[in-house]
Amino acid sequence: MGISGTQFATSAQPSEARDASALDAEILLASRPVGDRLRQTYLSVPGIHCGGCIQRIEKALAALTGVEHARVNLSTKRVSVRWKANDTPPPLLATLKALGYEAHLQDMSADDKDPAFSELVRALAVAGFAASNIMLLSVSIWSGAEPATRDLFHWISAFIALPALAYSGRIFFRSAWKSLRRGEANMDVPISIGVLMAFGMSLYDTIHHGENAYFDASISLLFFLLIGRTLDHLMREKARTAVKGLAAFTSRGAMIVQADGSRDYLPIDKIEPGMRILLAAGERVPVDARVEDGSSDLDNALVSGESMPVAVARGSMLQAGTLNLTGPLTIVATAAARDSFLAEMLRLMEAAEAGRSGYRRLADRASRLYAPVVHLAALLSFFGWLLATGDFHRAITIAVAVLIITCPCALGLAVPMVQVVAARRLFENGIMVKDGSALERLNEIDTVVFDKTGTLTLGRLNLRDQPAMKAEIFALAAAMAAHSRHPRSLALYAAAVQGGAQPVVFDSVSERPGFGLEATQGANVFRLGRSDWALEKPTDALASSTETETVLSKDGVFLDVFHFEDFVRPGAREAIAALKERSLAVEIVSGDNMRSVRQVASLLDVRDFKASALPGEKVARISALSASGHKVMMVGDGINDTPALAAAHVSMAPATAADVGRNAADFVFLHESLSAVPQALAISHAAGRLIRQNFALAVAYNAIALPIAVLGYVTPLVAALAMSGSSIIVVANALRLKGHKQSYSTSSGKTHMGKQAPLGMEPAE
Repeated sequence: MGISGTQFATSAQPSEARDASALDAEILLASRPVGDRLRQTYLSVPGIHCGGCIQRIEKALAALTGVEHARVNLSTKRVSVRWKANDTPPPLLATLKALGYEAHLQDMSADDKDPAFSELVRALAVAGFAASNIMLLSVSIWSGAEPATRDLFHWISAFIALPALAYSGRIFFRSAWKSLRRGEANMDVPISIGVLMAFGMSLYDTIHHGENAYFDASISLLFFLLIGRTLDHLMREKARTAVKGLAAFTSRGAMIVQADGSRDYLPIDKIEPGMRILLAAGERVPVDARVEDGSSDLDNALVSGESMPVAVARGSMLQAGTLNLTGPLTIVATAAARDSFLAEMLRLMEAAEAGRSGYRRLADRASRLYAPVVHLAALLSFFGWLLATGDFHRAITIAVAVLIITCPCALGLAVPMVQVVAARRLFENGIMVKDGSALERLNEIDTVVFDKTGTLTLGRLNLRDQPAMKAEIFALAAAMAAHSRHPRSLALYAAAVQGGAQPVVFDSVSERPGFGLEATQGANVFRLGRSDWALEKPTDALASSTETETVLSKDGVFLDVFHFEDFVRPGAREAIAALKERSLAVEIVSGDNMRSVRQVASLLDVRDFKASALPGEKVARISALSASGHKVMMVGDGINDTPALAAAHVSMAPATAADVGRNAADFVFLHESLSAVPQALAISHAAGRLIRQNFALAVAYNAIALPIAVLGYVTPLVAALAMSGSSIIVVANALRLKGHKQSYSTSSGKTHMGKQAPLGMEPAE
């Protein structure tokens, strides 16, 4: 059959920015049904700035057929439009554009408020208001108020404290009750008991005209506890927001080309692998896909952090969320939205936050054991002081102070706060961590084992010496290469697209796995592949043959030889140097041939390396190192690296790795630079140090505070301030990780691929 060379040349599509039917479908997807066959759409209009804007927009939109009403919110710069659900929505965006306002569909899911955070903020506001007012009244009492005035202020404090206690304290009461119903005692149990006892004792003293009441202590305790809990929640959400921001850039849907040539706009969750998608310039790739037709430049900054546009053409693989910049493309989905790159990154971050490291498990066990200890200490303090003094009021006051001051909140925050900030810090450096325990394990390693192809090198072959080739020979080879996914064929094909090779027609093209490609053109047979298969007899042109050469022959006669080269991954030399500075042993264990592995090892100054290693041999090497007492980190990318990644103490893979490799790895780095390895190591060391500091702070605080409270030197108010202060100190110490600076240069991580040195050559300066 006839094979046209246009299969490796680019083709053009219509250049309209967006199909009108696609826009209508997107408006439908973004709108919400509100009953009576009405739908509501929210539009973001950043250009709204005055009352005149409101009047113009509302009047223009209300005049459209089918629009029931339009309302503008000046503070949020958002327009709400309610319209009748007919076949097509009204031209909302076009109308606004005609008025001179740029508008886009508002993603309401992005505006959904976090109910837990809202509850915490409201509770914090109520507790803060109540605590400040009660404290003002307490200052007046401490200043020597008359008994009648003192009693009045106590009653006013009680009336302020009661609703604040019920509203702000319910967060702790609810948690404590759930814990007690399960037969456990979490840290909210002593908090609840202490707060309720302080309030109850103060109410008793107020009724009986007592001199002291501790309404300020109970509400101030809630206020400072809520500060710590709100900070904890805020940091967790801040870490999640960084990754969820990626998902916000995904499309709501895409224009699908059906088998009969018709077009349908489908929501993102309906797109399945194999579907053909039309992608206009300016649109984001909806799901992981492969380019079937067309060429363009893509902005990969959202996924990889690289600022330089990347050229793509037929056969190029695209990741969900990347932005098509210049030309229309026809792409074929290779994964559903739920299995796309962005969805995987979201799952990785969720796993990182949910993970339980050894430190965190220790802190959780300590917190669970601590509650009974605190209760026992408070009970013994009560009976001890009651027996020693016979003063019930003093005994209960000291018991309440012991309950409050020894609350293990600081201990409970010691690990998760550092873990959340570390996950955020890793993400900022383009590194995803699957499990919190991986950070702890990374801190223990003494040996790093690298794969070569795709890890130390980019794994993307490039054609060398193209200008010296004859155009017709190059066109023959490129036309054959268009029918293979082999890395060398892809390199030939990419060079043909860039060089504008002329179309060549063959009668048939077939691939012989392990050997190469065979094409027929009339009575002539062309072969592209291994020299011992393509040639009937050796030729002097291959006297210096290497394993990175591919031969083109015609009827068994040599036509030309194609040389390929791989490039060392950016930041590889700096990364390995940084690892050696930390006194870590570095090895290369690769399945590639000895010549290629030796070249990389020499270029990167790695003395220990092994070539032609099968997957089982990689595992055997890691097992041998582990048996000799070493903690090994494996960095690899291929399917053949998966067993080794799973066998290592901790593992890392690039985002370009095979799916099974990414799933087996503990860390995934998004950027092209290998500097992610020492960066992750530096962050893990800093996180481990901060966790140990937090443990020391929490233990030291309780070791000092408990005897002071038991001896009666602390009032419930001072206890509340001290306990809350310890929690805030632990949180502040964890936040210091954000300011951690790397001690090595990572500038090579942004080096353009074309400036990297090919294997066997010195890097370009």
